[in-house]
Amino acid sequence: MLRNERWTVTNTQITHIQIDNYGPWTVTPEPRREVDLQTLQSRLYADLAQLFGNRDGYIFFSRFDNMIAVTNGLDEAAHALIQESVGNRYPVTMSLSVATGTTPVSALGTATEQLQEAGSAQDKGRREVLRGQTIDEQFRKETDVQLAHFDVDDATEKYTDQLNEFDTFIQIEQGYASLMKYMREAHDSLSFFVGGDNVIAVCPDLDEADYHDAINHVREEVDVELKVGVGRGRTAATAGMDAKHALETCRATGEAVTIETGTTE
Repeated sequence: MLRNERWTVTNTQITHIQIDNYGPWTVTPEPRREVDLQTLQSRLYADLAQLFGNRDGYIFFSRFDNMIAVTNGLDEAAHALIQESVGNRYPVTMSLSVATGTTPVSALGTATEQLQEAGSAQDKGRREVLRGQTIDEQFRKETDVQLAHFDVDDATEKYTDQLNEFDTFIQIEQGYASLMKYMREAHDSLSFFVGGDNVIAVCPDLDEADYHDAINHVREEVDVELKVGVGRGRTAATAGMDAKHALETCRATGEAVTIETGTTE
């Protein structure tokens, strides 16, 4: 269900977070227990989710030693404060690189290049780098961020209540992998698994036909049925909340795609 005319171009601000010298640290002075590393990674992600979330940003764990955040509304000082907080509480430091673009892929590409130019991820001399440029307040708009919240149709009935947990996990992951790759290649979007049977995609200015295209691709490739709610906002938090409301409309109406035009701000 399309509830609005096509929007203006997006202006996504992306932050690439990378733990400094993490690989060598995990084996120095000797290999550390995997359970300890998993605990550190999960706690760091949880803290960053709160630190960015309290400022209306979204963060996705990616590979845990690298994370990706949508940070529209966070300036350089806010990034520096988050960086300092982590440095004071953890045995590792992290470097941050911020960039903007009309597509999330282009913004992340610039952010990553800035980090790589500052030194390797395993460079002992690179510590707490903060690079890049945020969007000036005067250039921010209510439609800068577009988020899509995907959900597997009837996942509980089809998988959770029918299969063992690992086979259910395989089915959900196959759908996610297909969607993630296609949204990146066909629509310049970044898609992230966020638990259960949910995927959040950070998107450029896509319309209803684009989302139907992605859903059809996943169905044809891995036989997983999806629905999606789409939101737009000044921050990731606003866009994400609108996407959640749109997804609830999908569940109520049976529509595969709903694009929400309201704002929660």
